[in-house]
Amino acid sequence: MNRLNRAELQERNRAKVLAAAREEFTERGFRDAKIDGIAERAELTRGAVYSNFPGKRALYFAVLADLAERAPEPPHPEPDRTAREALSAFARAWVARLPLATDERHGTARLGMDLMSEVIVDERTRRPFTQLMKLDAILLGLALERLRPPVTSAGRMVCVAEAALTTLHGASQMAAAAPGFIEPFNVVGICEQLADLDLGDVWQPPHIPYIPQARPADEPWFPPPAVDVIRGGPARLAGDGVVAILGLHRLEAAEEAVRAAVPGATVTAVLVTGDPGELAPLARLAIADLCNCLRQAFPPSAWPRLQVVYDESGTLAAAAGVPAVSDGTEVAVRVEAGRIVARADGRGACHAAASAGGAAPAAQAQPSPTRHHR
Repeated sequence: MNRLNRAELQERNRAKVLAAAREEFTERGFRDAKIDGIAERAELTRGAVYSNFPGKRALYFAVLADLAERAPEPPHPEPDRTAREALSAFARAWVARLPLATDERHGTARLGMDLMSEVIVDERTRRPFTQLMKLDAILLGLALERLRPPVTSAGRMVCVAEAALTTLHGASQMAAAAPGFIEPFNVVGICEQLADLDLGDVWQPPHIPYIPQARPADEPWFPPPAVDVIRGGPARLAGDGVVAILGLHRLEAAEEAVRAAVPGATVTAVLVTGDPGELAPLARLAIADLCNCLRQAFPPSAWPRLQVVYDESGTLAAAAGVPAVSDGTEVAVRVEAGRIVARADGRGACHAAASAGGAAPAAQAQPSPTRHHR
């Protein structure tokens, strides 16, 4: 029998810890769960648990993210949906996963009920979670915009998306705190009505006292393979477009790249963090929850014009010339003909790089919606 190498042994132990933690959290709830209990279930030492996860909260985020990412791929809806119909379907997919009053207090259906309290308790999680919610609203808003009638194509729908997500997250919290209080059909109806609201939402370029100028560059661009988590398949990184390296405190800047980029350009947000042990699984969870509902509600042709890639190892950032990253990182590069032709750093970098002069790329097909299986 072949012996496992170091990397294979670490991966096996990590999987055992995740499985054991899911059992512990399901049976005892997050509050009463113990690291010693998780170690015993995994048949590992307490030290082995901590060598894979920095703490119980990080492990909790990782369990929830793993469950969200393993959700079955739903059938894609028909392409002729309106924005109103899609937002209604998005809300139905969301409330369908809420726990019922008859569910056990500790069980899989209520596994995520402590998420918000764990986010609220620490500024180190609140700030990135705020930006993750902004990114979720941007993704949902961009999808809604692609389903509007042409006569209303000038408007922005990110504020509508923010209102819908606020309603749905509030419903989730009430379902956890007051089981049976929420009437799911009412929540769906409210979200459906939001699609028709005129919130005066018009995109304005960033109002920043000093927006950095994109610097001309002539550097090779050899990105490593990566997964676009919005579409669940390989990210298209070789074509012309904008690649934004964003720390978890700067995720809202992704919209600046999308709005400023020329039509047909591929725009990619590469998510990095200075705390991959705890914040990376929180990011995976927030985006997977959004994408699971997005795929059930929107046809692939309406998925947002934005790729999202996780870069926990920093290899993609390094390929873009960013050797060190933090949660405050904002660096953007413009790629043309397989080379980096412009770059910008700091607040406003996404807008600067995306709006830098250059020939508009030829129209490209949308990325394939095939799901990536791990």
